[in-house]
Amino acid sequence: MAQFMALLRRDYDRFPESAFTPELLEAEAQCARQLYADGVNRQMWSRGDAPGAVVVIEAESLDAALAGLETLPLKQKDMLLLELIVPLTPYRGFHPRG
Repeated sequence: MAQFMALLRRDYDRFPESAFTPELLEAEAQCARQLYADGVNRQMWSRGDAPGAVVVIEAESLDAALAGLETLPLKQKDMLLLELIVPLTPYRGFHPRG
């Protein structure tokens, strides 16, 4: 299994804030909770600089990580921008010393 970090934000350039209805945001939160329960989303944070999220994803491949993100209602409606997704590797400072 590999891990990836995804940086997401709401697309306010193409959609007014009013388009992000409470019902749509609740559906988004429910889907994110399900991805967490399924072990796909390992960690999630709200962004402090823009409406959106930072998500650590665990998946077999980059394609599988992207497929998980595509299940989000805002992503399906093209209302959520994936600004960055990067593969994560173990921090070398934690490697055994020999």
